[in-house]
Amino acid sequence: MPMDYEQYQAEVTADIADVLAAAKCQPILFVGSGFSKRYADGPNWEELLRQLAEACPQIDKDFAYYKQLYDGDFKKIGSIFTDLYREWAWGNGRSEFPAEYFDAKFPGEVFIKHKIAELLGRLSPIGKGAYGPAELEAEITALKNVRPHAIITTNYDQVIEPLFADYETVIGQQIMRLGYLAIGEIFKIHGCLSEPLSLIFNEADYRKFETDHKYLSAKLLTYFIEHPLVFVGYRADDPNIKDVLADVHHMVGAGPGLIPNIYVLEWDPTLTAASYPARDKVLSVGHDVNIRIKSISASSFEWVFKALGAQGELEKVNTKLLRSLMARSVELVRSDIPKKHVEIDFKTLEHAVNTGENFAKLFGVTTLSDPSQVNLNYKYTLTQVANELGYDYWNRANDLITKIKAETGFDLKASDNAYHIKMRTGMAEGSVTNKYSEACVDLLRAVKDGKKYSLQKQDVEVIKS
Repeated sequence: MPMDYEQYQAEVTADIADVLAAAKCQPILFVGSGFSKRYADGPNWEELLRQLAEACPQIDKDFAYYKQLYDGDFKKIGSIFTDLYREWAWGNGRSEFPAEYFDAKFPGEVFIKHKIAELLGRLSPIGKGAYGPAELEAEITALKNVRPHAIITTNYDQVIEPLFADYETVIGQQIMRLGYLAIGEIFKIHGCLSEPLSLIFNEADYRKFETDHKYLSAKLLTYFIEHPLVFVGYRADDPNIKDVLADVHHMVGAGPGLIPNIYVLEWDPTLTAASYPARDKVLSVGHDVNIRIKSISASSFEWVFKALGAQGELEKVNTKLLRSLMARSVELVRSDIPKKHVEIDFKTLEHAVNTGENFAKLFGVTTLSDPSQVNLNYKYTLTQVANELGYDYWNRANDLITKIKAETGFDLKASDNAYHIKMRTGMAEGSVTNKYSEACVDLLRAVKDGKKYSLQKQDVEVIKS
């Protein structure tokens, strides 16, 4: 049977469904400038620099001159333009900028970043695109129905915010100050036009960003590992994609095999009904380090967004309310435990309420007041369990867990037990962190090696011969 684009769509859709079902959570979207280009006719980095050059009389040469002189180094050009904008502002361009900027408490970069915010503030979905507005509207409707767990973006503009109005915007270094990562957030890691000085634009900005990058990566690493991750609006070889993949490789030792939960979605207007694009791409992310991720090529993103939103778990969930509840929670309690009836009198209830922790115990739940002990006993993510077993990716360890369930009926991920604990990071079903113990590693190693194993299933020991 000849392969064509219809078959390609069916295969990619089925693959996305399998990944979402295995992850049991919504995808994370990592959004680049191509997104704003498509839905609001926004500029890419070079186009933004050209617009800045045209707006500043102090920049008296064609942009091609600076591109040639600095060998296409946009960070360097950004630094040169930063200085020229400062000179213009303090001279003939003074009336172009707010009066408060002419104070020593503001850095010299404020002038060009103000102009960037001014230029990008004109963008809003939907503008001009590759197709007519009707098709773009259909894509955006499908996108909103994805209800992603979170959105991470390097874009300065505010094109995506109106599409996810109940999501909370977290800008730049604010991410590091969060006590937790909840659900329904838009992480603007390169800053936002609403706070011009937050923009990562010139050489100095990027040097500072690279210094802080390891802390940012550590904060977001759980997202990268435990959720499906979809890059939208980037080329496959974009440095932002390579940075994320390098972090994944560094933190979990991803090898040359296919990473099953990371996709890059690219627009290709040349596709025809007879096309069958590549399903994966191999990217170099460092010296002698190659990583293979899944690739999706489309001339219309509607079918891709529909596939990503097919589970619809968050369709009727108020994400703003979930974040509010998390912010007001001071103790993490588990609710997915066996329930029982209790008989109490008023005096018992009054004492329990007054003593705090006893109130939880009264109703058969307990607080996690010693998270360090939990982390000590359940120190592995599923990816780390897989690494302990000699695998590159988490899904190989998950296959062993599935095998145990098929053979014994015991799903070790369904409850807290000697092998696994599920810690909620939000109020939605998919917003959890799963951690695994050394006992889990030993159990899965036995299953992998085809040896006999016994299970600690509550008070019942199940023997598999």
